[in-house]
Amino acid sequence: MKILIQGGRIIDPKSAMDAIGDVAVANGRIASLGQVQQGFQPDKVIDAKGCWVIPGLVDLNARLGEPGGEHAHMLQSELAAAGAGGVTSVVCPPDTSPVLDEPGLVEMLKFRAQKRHAARVFPLGALTRGLKGESLTAMLELFDAGCVGFGQAEVPIVNTQTLQRAMQYAATHDLTVWLRPQDAWLGKGIAASGAYATRLGLSGIPVMAETIALQTIFDLQRSTGARVHLQRISSSAGAALLKAAKAEGLPVTADVSMNSLFLVDNDIGYFDSRMHLSPPLRQSRDREALRAAVIDGTIDAIVSDHTPVSEDGKALPFAEAEVGATGLELLLNLTLRFADEAKITVAQALECVSLRAAKVLGKDSIGHLSLHGQADVVVFDPKALWSVNAQNLLSHGKHTPFSGFEFVGKVKATIVNGHLAYEGSV
Repeated sequence: MKILIQGGRIIDPKSAMDAIGDVAVANGRIASLGQVQQGFQPDKVIDAKGCWVIPGLVDLNARLGEPGGEHAHMLQSELAAAGAGGVTSVVCPPDTSPVLDEPGLVEMLKFRAQKRHAARVFPLGALTRGLKGESLTAMLELFDAGCVGFGQAEVPIVNTQTLQRAMQYAATHDLTVWLRPQDAWLGKGIAASGAYATRLGLSGIPVMAETIALQTIFDLQRSTGARVHLQRISSSAGAALLKAAKAEGLPVTADVSMNSLFLVDNDIGYFDSRMHLSPPLRQSRDREALRAAVIDGTIDAIVSDHTPVSEDGKALPFAEAEVGATGLELLLNLTLRFADEAKITVAQALECVSLRAAKVLGKDSIGHLSLHGQADVVVFDPKALWSVNAQNLLSHGKHTPFSGFEFVGKVKATIVNGHLAYEGSV
């Protein structure tokens, strides 16, 4: 399909391009950028006047409910949500049902995703069989099946020797280990430790749960040389340890949830189950330190931490409610709001959800707009108004801490690998 995007403001963090122009797409590639070659005959024309034309977003943490989603067509709804949010590449954690610990399951997930011509899916394989933390998976076979890395999702490995062996194996074969740093025992609470959790009577998760896990990971990196990506850093102390590790030269990258950049423990209010998240919402000083770490590059990427939760899963007391929130459709808007509040440029903010995220994956072909490059393109209307509510979300999960937020700016069209994956009404 040939697509012509006319008259938009092209913003690309990699080339520093920021100019009005046209983008022509053909055969899954960007055929022209800025000025369209004569004789180009499009099958589809998108009027982008007054809109931004930006790289497709790369989300390093989004659950898609597949395989094993309890609701039919859940993969379809979540990939549709990705398109509506301008997300063209998604990393899926391995804590599916069944767990992604067999090559056949990985191949099935990728095949089903590819058939939909929506966001491309990059699965994470399980580091240990069944995520039980005991025996290692056949990582090389999973890598050959399409896994971009190996992790435990929300299940810490209790036996440090098992983690050491996993990292030794990964280092030997140049594979990346993805870990959410949280101590298995200290991380068993409900909310972040602090005055607010105490007042509500909720068991606390101390910052030590993160920092102890980080120190263990960094020591194992020094011993094994393994490349590690840290998922959803949540504290000021954690960001400081990460900064020191990077300065030391350890091969480590990290991301942060958009929830942690905007919300704090006080937002739990009167036991609002939409705020029951993992990692837990911490204090204002943590939020500000995380923002600073994104800006200075200590934290490489911002993620949606998309976890669609059913109505029944959230309609419970706070401590019993299912953990998680929808986020794919909000990542772009919240990233741009972060740019506004942090006084950084649009290009700098977009880099955190496109180019820098793609570099974490080691994928040079995505996360930017380049002549003859991969045609993952988003047309964004910066003046369109919309509010976050269940009716406006395509995801199966309708619960989000940002319910009721009024946003300025909405995705008008999303193109993935040259295919029109989403076209809105704005």
